[in-house]
Amino acid sequence: MPGWFYNLGITGIRARLVAKEPKALLVEYVFSKSPAAGRVEVGDWIVGAGGQNFENEHRNGYGEEVFGADGPIAEFAAALETCQGVKQDGKLALTLRRGEALKEVNLDVGTVYGSFSATFPSACAKTDKILAELLPYLVEHQAEDGSFGDPVQNTFAPLALLASGESKHMPAIEKNARYHSAEARTEGLDLPHWTYVSAAIVLSEFYFSTGKKWVLPELQHIHDLLTKGQYLSMSQINPQAKISHPDSFPKGPLNAHGGWGHNPGFEGYGPIAMLTGQGALAYSLMHRCGIKIDRQNHDAAYEFLERGSGKNGYIWYADEVGGGPENWADMGRTGATGIANFLSPYPEPVYRERALLRARVIGRHPRSFPDTHGSPTMGMAYSALAASIDPDSFRKLMDANRWWFTMSHCGDGTFYYQPNRDNAGYGSDSRMSASSVVAFILTIPKRGLVLTGKEAKTRDHQGGEPGAKLSR
Repeated sequence: MPGWFYNLGITGIRARLVAKEPKALLVEYVFSKSPAAGRVEVGDWIVGAGGQNFENEHRNGYGEEVFGADGPIAEFAAALETCQGVKQDGKLALTLRRGEALKEVNLDVGTVYGSFSATFPSACAKTDKILAELLPYLVEHQAEDGSFGDPVQNTFAPLALLASGESKHMPAIEKNARYHSAEARTEGLDLPHWTYVSAAIVLSEFYFSTGKKWVLPELQHIHDLLTKGQYLSMSQINPQAKISHPDSFPKGPLNAHGGWGHNPGFEGYGPIAMLTGQGALAYSLMHRCGIKIDRQNHDAAYEFLERGSGKNGYIWYADEVGGGPENWADMGRTGATGIANFLSPYPEPVYRERALLRARVIGRHPRSFPDTHGSPTMGMAYSALAASIDPDSFRKLMDANRWWFTMSHCGDGTFYYQPNRDNAGYGSDSRMSASSVVAFILTIPKRGLVLTGKEAKTRDHQGGEPGAKLSR
């Protein structure tokens, strides 16, 4: 295809940004039986929406200066949201350029969904309507073995279902929990740490909600795998890494110490912050389940993340700062680090201070939200999760990205993956990935998970006390 196409909300249009036409959207696809079918044609240029021509040029790309959707994307989203409001008629006016002629058309998008409230996803009828469609969609698309797809979907689909508090979803949740248990015991996994951290997080939350004892030995097994795979000694360096990555393998005992990479020990370019944040989070959650965690190892993970932190709290790719004290880029790693610190089981205030620092840097720079290295949807989930630690930061994040939720929403009630830096996952799983993560983000205010503020009431199996209550 000649580029990556934006979904234009429930209109049924997919469009492309074109550099030489910075105030227009090029129509590349129109879904049959959608509001745009028979009204808009492939090859049309959309030059206005809501009765106004687009005023601003595209500001869309990867980097501090171009993050965000200013221009036709944001203006189209605002018009689409407005026309669905309570006092509107659900008619979206578009100005098209077809050949040399301008043409005005009205799309009947209806008012079934309405507009997002000022406090969305809290106290928002549109959010409730979306979740009522999304959650059953996730259940319907669960595989026979309990999987929802890749580690992203297998993390956030079950967490969204669990956070909803709806008992009817519990069979699907337990089916996925058992899938995680079996998957974590599979030999020869490709890039196994992504599987292990996902399994640890989902199984821990499942245990908090159900107290089912079969989960504990599974968590212990996952803990042992993560402990074995955490890079803690230069003896774990794969000799091949010195040949394949001569500038990346550790030259001293603290280089990459405490982190997790795709595979156990140190191979390739070694441990990365995105996995290490999730590893530290997995340790925190398993600790609350009663799994004994070696604090020295846990703090080694936290220190890895601190070595990769700018003074503003932004987390870079690995355990070294990649820019100046106020530089920033995509926030997924910062989000994973923030929630891992927030849920630290240790009493020292430094962990909560670090968590708040992460939440606030996300709130100050919310525009990179849908454009994260590796897996944008995973980055979105962790960014929203960490931002929710600080209500003001969460509000800024949601307000700045209202356009994304409006434009990613499809006519069948699902959500669609939008173009991003890497376009990783921009394929057959693009709908399931986006739908899983959107469902999770929209359930954050329900506080139905320990991740989102629920108190863990389980006692550990060594007879200890439950984890400390954490307030937001």
